[in-house]
Amino acid sequence: MNEGAGAAAVAAKKKLSAQFFKKGVFVAIMSGICYGLYSTFMTLGMTKGIWADWKGPNTAGLSAFVITYLLGSLGSAINDTCSAVWALLIAGVKGKLGDFFRCLKTKPGWIMIAAALVGGPISSTAYVVGLQMAGSIVIPISALCPAIGAILGRVLYKQELNKRMIAGIGICVLSSLMIGSTSLGGDAPEGRLLGICIAFIAALGWGIEGCVAGYGTTLIDYEIGITIRQCTSGLSNLCILVPIFGIIAGNIGIAPHLTVQAFTSGPAMIFFVISGFFALFAYSLWYKGNSMCGAALGMACNGAFSFWGPFFCWIILGVICGIDGWSLPPIVWAAAILMIFGILMIAMNPLDLFKKKED
Repeated sequence: MNEGAGAAAVAAKKKLSAQFFKKGVFVAIMSGICYGLYSTFMTLGMTKGIWADWKGPNTAGLSAFVITYLLGSLGSAINDTCSAVWALLIAGVKGKLGDFFRCLKTKPGWIMIAAALVGGPISSTAYVVGLQMAGSIVIPISALCPAIGAILGRVLYKQELNKRMIAGIGICVLSSLMIGSTSLGGDAPEGRLLGICIAFIAALGWGIEGCVAGYGTTLIDYEIGITIRQCTSGLSNLCILVPIFGIIAGNIGIAPHLTVQAFTSGPAMIFFVISGFFALFAYSLWYKGNSMCGAALGMACNGAFSFWGPFFCWIILGVICGIDGWSLPPIVWAAAILMIFGILMIAMNPLDLFKKKED
């Protein structure tokens, strides 16, 4: 009788664990989908309202440097600021604002701030600039961050880097070369190759952020961690990086002037509010998925944004909105899918998906 009850309890526990694991995989996949949607709506916002004047035929009298770099950092800053507002609102509704302010004074909180400073001002801006210069082709390039994270984990924390993982990294690099090859043709848009190179900076920064933030999120609530991350990224972009680009452009007053115009441009801000919402869940569901199904598999599922990003850009920007330049050649789609497989190999042995079905 007791043995039967014990076996039933074990079976029930295994069933619950399997359900929890499957839910974690679903959550991690949703994080990649949200990443693709955030990229798409942010890019759409940067074509509306005052942004259309800034990037129109007469460029509103702005220099090429301002259009490419200052506006790129400003777009990233507005997206992350909107995302931070969403995070604070949700934390307030859930009664976690007190925990948020307390965590700011702790070591894990400072670790999250440091990670956000790398992933925000550096990577997010490089990502936006790359998107503006080369289009959705940069999204699979930025998805190299898990491969970079695996290498950095080996260097910084002596984590395992076996032959399977090295092979996965090699597949990711091959995929990147396949994507990059499309920028070498004579009909490639001007600046595409530079945009792809800048996207590598985003991948490097996010790889570093993943290594550093991984430690911080083991000690604090993932929702508190993502709130710290988004607030730090939004404020540092808005108050540090954008003014720096203004100074480099030789006009100290241009940054606040453009910032005010951007925040008061209703047609554009509608889409930034939407992109900020999806950006919040792109990161928070990634953290949550990692905690439910393991960081390795969670990272692989999230890395599928190398497909979802170009897909949503093509559907929403190209098909629905009729904006030219968002269709991708077949080699890019093939490389994006190949990169997903490479990321999966870095994270885990793909054969494990077909094992232990009887457990």
